[in-house]
Amino acid sequence: MPLYPDAPRLDVVDDLHGRPVPDPYRWLESGEAGDDAPRAAWSAQQAELYDAEAATWTTTEHWRARVGALLKAGGVGPPAHRGDRAFFMRREPDGDMAVLWTIDPDGTERVLIDPMQLDPEGHTTLDAFQPSKEGHLLAYQLSVGGTEEPDLFVMDVATGEQLEGPIGRVRFSPIAWLPGAEAYYYVRRLDPSLVPENERPFHRRVYLHRLGADPGTDVEIFGADRTITNYYGVSVSIDGRWLQVSSQEGTEPRNDLWIADLTTSSLEAPELVPVQVDVDAQTGISFGRDGRFYVHTDRDAPMGRLAVVDPATPTAENWVDLLPEDPTAVLEDFAVLDGDDMPEPRLLATWSRHGVGEMTLHDLATGAKLDDVALPGIGTLGGIVERPDGGPVVWFVYTDYTTPSNVYTYDGRTGAVTLYASPPGHVDVPTVFSRQETFTSKDGTTVRMFVLSPSDGPDRPRPTLLSGYGGFGIAMQPAYSSTSLAWVEAGGVYAVACIRGGGDEGEEWHRDGMLANKQNVFDDFHAAQEHLIATGRTTPEQLAVIGGSNGGLLMGAVVTQRPDLARTVVCQAPLLDMVRYTTSQLGQSWTVEYGDPTVPEELDWLLSYSPYHNVPEGTDFPALLMMVFDNDSRTDPMHGRKFVAAVQHASKGDRPIVLRTEANVGHGARSVAKSVDEMAETLAFVAHWTGLEPGAG
Repeated sequence: MPLYPDAPRLDVVDDLHGRPVPDPYRWLESGEAGDDAPRAAWSAQQAELYDAEAATWTTTEHWRARVGALLKAGGVGPPAHRGDRAFFMRREPDGDMAVLWTIDPDGTERVLIDPMQLDPEGHTTLDAFQPSKEGHLLAYQLSVGGTEEPDLFVMDVATGEQLEGPIGRVRFSPIAWLPGAEAYYYVRRLDPSLVPENERPFHRRVYLHRLGADPGTDVEIFGADRTITNYYGVSVSIDGRWLQVSSQEGTEPRNDLWIADLTTSSLEAPELVPVQVDVDAQTGISFGRDGRFYVHTDRDAPMGRLAVVDPATPTAENWVDLLPEDPTAVLEDFAVLDGDDMPEPRLLATWSRHGVGEMTLHDLATGAKLDDVALPGIGTLGGIVERPDGGPVVWFVYTDYTTPSNVYTYDGRTGAVTLYASPPGHVDVPTVFSRQETFTSKDGTTVRMFVLSPSDGPDRPRPTLLSGYGGFGIAMQPAYSSTSLAWVEAGGVYAVACIRGGGDEGEEWHRDGMLANKQNVFDDFHAAQEHLIATGRTTPEQLAVIGGSNGGLLMGAVVTQRPDLARTVVCQAPLLDMVRYTTSQLGQSWTVEYGDPTVPEELDWLLSYSPYHNVPEGTDFPALLMMVFDNDSRTDPMHGRKFVAAVQHASKGDRPIVLRTEANVGHGARSVAKSVDEMAETLAFVAHWTGLEPGAG
């Protein structure tokens, strides 16, 4: 049995609604809740333990080489056209980060922002960008060290001159340029000196900013006296007439929506007209070039539908369905194909049917289906990109498990799908057989899973790596992955479970795995593990599971609820203390997904599965690799630290419980080099404990 660092179990017990809730490792939290010196000493000892475990792995360099080689294709994104320019992202085969390019009016491609030139250490990321409507200015957001706390800048595209910035406190802010680019609407948090310390990540407002003005003088447009965890969206139509403002509490799957006619009210005080308020649905508006509003909503349609409405009467009773709900496919996106070269305008739509992308062509006037569009393969479609001023051609991204993301065009004049841009590098992709399988969860629900294998169907039990997420309505769709390809190439099976809580089968599928229904997520994943074992794909000794963020919570449930099903677990950037997850970072904004521990009934939901509070004593646990990131501003590293301490204390087995902590990265984007290192060590750990030997056949 491994010898673990000493971790005192303190007699810390919270009285929550008359219920005693022990928290013996409170001292491993950051800030006021914990003592920095003992925590730092414990973390240093955990790092030594991790290094000793890593020294036993024999395949790390193999994975580093193969994962790195499979990323040598680089990457490319679709163009965003503004005026006579286009903007796009591209990563070169040896590039550590994607670079923002512009295509000048004469057709010349030119680098605008290269994060590695700004910071050769690779700690600075380009989080977002938005060109002005004319394409001559660019708003962009940079953050450092993985914090996802960017500053906002504006540059002159032709000269590269920085015109303003940095403007801080703009995390998750859209930029809605007005015509002429003399002003834009954006979202910014209040000055931290104006709010309590534990509320500083919140209190967003929509502002009007005039270019070159002191941000302190920006006019507040919207957000006062609303819920402090609200997020806001804002957009302005291409002609500058219509303003759209949306509001949602935290990450809840519903929003309020308003519009304003900027030709009849001032920019500083737009007269906002409600489209929907206090309605349990997600709705967004696209400003049609034909004078209509196009309404994409899941109101009374959990798989989504598209309606049209007159801007003068925008509320739901006036919506006319153009694309009704499809009971088995999620409506993902749409675009209008028009222009002088089109005999009549058409409507293009993309769908996801059980996780697989589809594209259809429709009559714009009636919505009647005209054709199915042949796609490059069976995979996933990215969003449709139109020119803001319209036209017969649109751009979209396609990927699948063996195909890096490529950009295609669809031409409404000919019906042709044409390759527009490929990643700049080349990779030799191994032969992989992929299939979608179904299995039955504990309550009888049919669940789907993608399975990648070196053979066409089960041939013998193999080391298997199963991933899952199950939250926030995020679908697990086919996509190119160097990790899964390297694993299958080496002789393993890689599987992706499309469990409840995600958006794979629409909004009802999401809600069946949130709040009081969260246990369904875990039951679905347990059933996926049982399916892989029962069908001969693998055995418990050869089965590993992996998940991050909300998927890290899922891994915690595997360890605490069914430690017998998988013998290896990788848990990345997780939530695990579901009683105190609201006390740090963005946790308060997720109560609409998980529940609020200050509400007695919802505390009961959370305590029923909270991994940190349900670690079984004296258990032979799977080998556990916990991965946390010091600058993670979404899921505090304290979750991983406290859970590791609890599992190490309760373990009676010989498999290791180890903690990997990484500095100068956070929850999201990072350099390719850091990603390769992380995945090489992950696969080496999993291969070691599942018995996979690359090259052994």
